Amino acid sequence: MKNEVNRALMAKKRISIWVMALAAIVLTSCGGSDRAHQLKVLNWADYINEDVKENFEQWYFDQTGEKVELVYETFDINETALTKIEVGHEDYDVFCPSEYIIERMLKKDLLIPIQKELIADSIYYFDNISPFVLNKFQQMAPRDEVQVSDYTCGYMWGTTGFIYNPQFVNREDLTSWAAILDPKFENRILMKDAFRDVYSVLVLYAYADQIEKGEVNRDELVRNITPERVAAVKEILLQAKKQICGWEVDFGKEEMTKGKAWLNLSWSGDAQFAIEEAAEMDVMLDYIVPKEGSNVWFDGWVIPKYAKNVKAATYFIDYMCKAENALLNMDEIGYVSCAGGPNAAAEILEEMNDDEEWPETVDASYFFGEDPIEVDGEMLDPHALHLNPVYYADKSTIDRCALMHDAGESQEMLLEMWNEIKLAR
Repeated sequence: MKNEVNRALMAKKRISIWVMALAAIVLTSCGGSDRAHQLKVLNWADYINEDVKENFEQWYFDQTGEKVELVYETFDINETALTKIEVGHEDYDVFCPSEYIIERMLKKDLLIPIQKELIADSIYYFDNISPFVLNKFQQMAPRDEVQVSDYTCGYMWGTTGFIYNPQFVNREDLTSWAAILDPKFENRILMKDAFRDVYSVLVLYAYADQIEKGEVNRDELVRNITPERVAAVKEILLQAKKQICGWEVDFGKEEMTKGKAWLNLSWSGDAQFAIEEAAEMDVMLDYIVPKEGSNVWFDGWVIPKYAKNVKAATYFIDYMCKAENALLNMDEIGYVSCAGGPNAAAEILEEMNDDEEWPETVDASYFFGEDPIEVDGEMLDPHALHLNPVYYADKSTIDRCALMHDAGESQEMLLEMWNEIKLAR
């Protein structure tokens, strides 16, 4: 009996060893060859045109003669996505975080340079990115010798302001962030549940007099977070509590359309989406950036440290810079592409410049450059373009905007302030 048991155990052991060996072969095969021909992308939800996404595999094959499988995942919170990479060492090849997360990843050595030398001149679209974006991104450099454009490429950008319903609110009442303190808007204001974004605009309001006197500038105010500045913003938000009817991430557009809220402190891309959605229901919404200034935000493509397919990642980022794809993505998601450099300006403006839809002009020379741009045989002046002002704010507005930065050690101080505000009665 003992010998039979031993024989049975030996048989099970041989089977187990065989199964483990087979599994190892399968895993090696899948994880090796498949991962080498697989591109893992991590992007915001609803942040790409489906055709652009679906067509990448064929485009990559046409350019390289190699097959690649696009594995596409989404996220909704910057920090959650970063934790998957920083702590979990997830091997995403391409990631699309916001500017302050890019800055944090640069500081922590979590990024690989984009291998632009792999891209042939005939399909080199990196030059399509606006110099305005490149200059803003360079402000994120952790050290002077770091060239940020080596590590990231702009995708979408915008401002922060008020979405509002003109049926209930006069535009003149929203020229200042002080509107959130106005008792006539009691229980009618939605606040974006994003403490960095809210802090970055309200600190400009809190120190408006000092800005006007030249005692401090907007960039310094937003970059350097101090206890005194946090306390000033906290006091403003406490005074505004009666006006705030909710803290939202994504439901604000619906509440505005239904008329339950009259104002929503939000991003310009969400504003455009809400405006278009409301128009389909015969509801008119609009957007404004108050006079004290705002933040100008960016999302960009990066290649994380633990990426396995840097070549395909570089091709994907280049592909997303193509003006045709930039336009498709803009039309789909309602945000503004960072494409607008000399090699893309004419193609972008051919679609976006429309004097019938946008009779008033905006000065977008900061984005498209100072020189006239030829579009369909006509020379367009970048200082006076017929563009959607929600998409492309006038230069006078952009001049009042500052880039948001990684909070660093001040992160906990901001988060503590935010939680206290939301719990306050």
